[in-house]
Amino acid sequence: MKLIKYFFQFLFVIFFFSLFKIFGYKISSGIGGKLFEIIGPIFRSKKLIYSNIKKAFPSINAYDTKKLTTLMWNNYGRVFAEYMFIKDFRLEKISSKIEIVGREILDEIKKSNKPVVFISGHFSNFELMAMNIEKAGIELSAIYRPLNNIFLNKIIEKIRKKYICKNQIKKGIGGMRELIKFQNNNCSTALMIDQRVSEGKKANFFNLEAYTTTIPAQLAKKFDMPIVPIFIERVHDTNFKISIYKPIRFLKDDSILDITNKLNKTLEDMILKNPGQWIWSHNRWK
Repeated sequence: MKLIKYFFQFLFVIFFFSLFKIFGYKISSGIGGKLFEIIGPIFRSKKLIYSNIKKAFPSINAYDTKKLTTLMWNNYGRVFAEYMFIKDFRLEKISSKIEIVGREILDEIKKSNKPVVFISGHFSNFELMAMNIEKAGIELSAIYRPLNNIFLNKIIEKIRKKYICKNQIKKGIGGMRELIKFQNNNCSTALMIDQRVSEGKKANFFNLEAYTTTIPAQLAKKFDMPIVPIFIERVHDTNFKISIYKPIRFLKDDSILDITNKLNKTLEDMILKNPGQWIWSHNRWK
């Protein structure tokens, strides 16, 4: 049954990708946003999303919860539509403006030729972050979780490797070995830290315990790698602003949990800047 479900999802995506190619980037982004406002709640549990929002904002009312959910689905749908134009983003063939705040930090990282750990979450069009780090001339590997849909995963992996970041590392034990090999060749690492991982540690996230990846903390401790938070937000529908934070160096006495808690606090601050552009549908506090 799952294969049949995945196949129909695949046909759905191919159909809309074909339409988006006809309509062009800006119109397609808008269509994708409105489309997901309608169909998003059908495929993901509204109860889970509302519960997650309530955990982060205990005093939020029903009206603002619904408004925040609508903003999330609109952004999610835009990201879906914009995948059709990832190549154009890479080759700068579309009129969308991407402002980079802290570009000098990327220049310094490139000049030093020493690897760092970039951390972020699923904000706005999150794929544009790794793309623009690599475009800045920094050797980069990106950790990712393959899609459950085997038909779609082949397409997404191909797009990611060709236009987003050529060094894609699958999450898992084998991926860690590959990551260390890249790191030994002065290749920086980028990963999302906002999703629950069963092999992580329980860390504080919006004043509640949540299983969180410890990979950034491990790399910081073992290899003395600085951690560089990076944040992206959507500005005026189809323009973006990427903010590069100053590198963080932790003390030798800082524990893995201490570092993970501090990074989660950085992530919280990012979410609070624009909560409608974070994906609330993940079961973060399971």
